[in-house]
Amino acid sequence: MVVAGIGVSGFAAGDGLLQFGAQVTVLDDSESAANADKAALLEVLGGTVRLGPGATAVLPEGADLVITTGWPPDSPLLVAAAQRGVPIWSEVELAWRLSRPDRVVPWLGVTGTNGKTTTTQMLESILAAAGLRTAAVGNIGRPIMEIVLDPEPYDVLAVELSSHQLHWSNSLALHSAAVLNLQPDHLEWHGSLEAYRDAKAKIYTGVQASCVYNVADPATEQMVEQADVVEGARAIGFTLGIPDLSMLGIVDGLLVDRAFVAQRRDSALELASIGDVSPAVPHNLANALAAAALARSYGVPATAVRDGLRAVRIGGHKIETVLEAGGVRWIDDSKATNPHAADAALRAVGPPEGQNSSGRVVWVAGGQAKGTTFDELIIEHGRRLRGAVLLGVDREVVADALARHAPDVPVIRIESADTGAMAQAVQAAASLARAGDVVLLAPGCASKDMFTDYAARGNAFAAAVRDLVAPGAGGTFGETEE
Repeated sequence: MVVAGIGVSGFAAGDGLLQFGAQVTVLDDSESAANADKAALLEVLGGTVRLGPGATAVLPEGADLVITTGWPPDSPLLVAAAQRGVPIWSEVELAWRLSRPDRVVPWLGVTGTNGKTTTTQMLESILAAAGLRTAAVGNIGRPIMEIVLDPEPYDVLAVELSSHQLHWSNSLALHSAAVLNLQPDHLEWHGSLEAYRDAKAKIYTGVQASCVYNVADPATEQMVEQADVVEGARAIGFTLGIPDLSMLGIVDGLLVDRAFVAQRRDSALELASIGDVSPAVPHNLANALAAAALARSYGVPATAVRDGLRAVRIGGHKIETVLEAGGVRWIDDSKATNPHAADAALRAVGPPEGQNSSGRVVWVAGGQAKGTTFDELIIEHGRRLRGAVLLGVDREVVADALARHAPDVPVIRIESADTGAMAQAVQAAASLARAGDVVLLAPGCASKDMFTDYAARGNAFAAAVRDLVAPGAGGTFGETEE
């Protein structure tokens, strides 16, 4: 068996296969010190590891299975596997199969273009508040293989699943699953919006209890309608409005359940108040409702929903205020890695539509656009912008959309791609901002053209803000999970 990549998930997959007695070869083109250390451990366990340039160029003879950790279908190794008829699984698919029949744990799955990590963290906190042994795994936290190998049993798992993981998974049958939303993203990986959508929709296949969808996003409901689920599985909607039958929603400042209560035809059960959700902005309230729907599907009591939402500590770089000085508020939403996420950030911090003289937004954006476009975003928010500061490899994609739809918005381009680029961006933003404004880092793009991940980008922004606006403030901003 071949494992493509020796990162966190690849190492877990190799370790798990070896513990199950398989013959394993792990391939990775990087010879970093960290990879060398992991290779040494796997070799002690009996595995074969090949590191260095060209290591993944050729599929080893005799390979009967390839485990991939997010590689696109056009990767030479995976193309060769497909041509030979060798099955290709994600680490998630491997964990699912190896957990059967002796280590079966129910999975509550979360996917969507935006909000996956936050919703999964909320779900984990709610399940824990109910006294259940649980963990947030998958595209967040620990690889699922580590849970499969853990000698301590789990009651239920909160599983974040990316479109990449779902693309290479074909036998998952979750207890319940949610698709939070669908917007263009990762088009360079999937090749089209349709293929991206189809990958997301796979999370509903085989669902046993509840398919949770977003009432405000018809594409998610269509996925449920087209899904092949276990007979008796229910469609459960979530909405920021008053819920209809078999939905969760909001009534008079309360998050309520009209799906998992006996008297749902004429009443709803209070789960939590808006004040129990932080920050209580629209997209985060939607995340909370989706997490609550999954937890309630598993039988969690209403009090645990409230307690879990109060207790959860969301990972950093989501609408986090770095500081406020001179009447300007500096906000880090580096986790906004696509236009839809940037739209949510702008909605959360922007002034009322049509306000032109004060309280506007200086937008810091750019990076890897991943084949997406920004036209709709600029049409919606262009009049709210004091100016835009653009950096990264695809900054002109954003600049072109601004030129088409908001030509009067001042644009400053940061040409540098080195470690000082973010400091330059912050200085440029400061030159545009006025008292009452918000400077918002919501790039709408991925980060790896210039940074190791979105957390590193957010930390660089926060450090540059403190150095410029409040020298000597020091401190570490946010967390680094991704």
